[in-house]
Amino acid sequence: MNADGADESSWELDPEDESGAVIATVGRQLKMWREAAGLDAAQFGKRMGYGPNLIYKIERGTRIPRPEFLDKADEVLEAGGKIAAMKVDVEKARYPKKVRDLAKLESEAIELGAYGNHNLHGLLQTEDYARALYEIRRPAYSPDQVERYVAARMARQVMFHRQPSPALTFVLEQVTLERPIGGRDVLRGQLERLLDVAAMRNVEIQVMATGSEDHAGMGGDIQVLKLRSGSTVAYCESQVASRLITEAKDIQVLELRYGIIRSQALSPRESRAFIEKALGET
Repeated sequence: MNADGADESSWELDPEDESGAVIATVGRQLKMWREAAGLDAAQFGKRMGYGPNLIYKIERGTRIPRPEFLDKADEVLEAGGKIAAMKVDVEKARYPKKVRDLAKLESEAIELGAYGNHNLHGLLQTEDYARALYEIRRPAYSPDQVERYVAARMARQVMFHRQPSPALTFVLEQVTLERPIGGRDVLRGQLERLLDVAAMRNVEIQVMATGSEDHAGMGGDIQVLKLRSGSTVAYCESQVASRLITEAKDIQVLELRYGIIRSQALSPRESRAFIEKALGET
């Protein structure tokens, strides 16, 4: 925990995120409860176990309180559950907007197919692997930002346990199984995670071997989602922006490309053997 206690009790808010209105309202409510209890920020912070600077930031709406912070505040201020009840609204706002948008699409998907050429897909990542990826970003993220993005990425993985189960397919580049992001121990845990996920009946994981001479995925990442509504959308990420694709002609191109990528990759059975071999060598 830093001097503010921010690492353990709040996330930094993106000033361009419209969820700021929700967080600002929560902050004002907290301030009203604190003042009604006759406590200044320093006194309240002491009872909470955090510095007054963090209290001011949360009350101004520039920090997003974690659920445990709201639970503790409810107890300290004797709010009878009224402060803790705000966790529902904060839960929706605590993740970055682009992550919320992607998670909403994934929640509506009955099929998802994804190819990535540099990193493992976020749905497949372990917490340690995800944290290592965010920690090596440049310009560097603050520790607070890293934790917020990691929490959001892990929350998306509820998709694996939805009922009815969506059909999920992933094509991974061989290099993503070999590059020791976060160190050998992190990579080993990540490979074990891939084998666990690949054993699920609704999931197929394939490896694109580096030695493959034909490769339809050289244009970059592809993610295609078939939604419950019957529509199909695609989602592509780049260095500085992410884009939702809804034009039928563009989606047809990406579906065709993804199908070819799958045909060029190792089969799911061969891929599992490949991952097992990589794990044994790590």
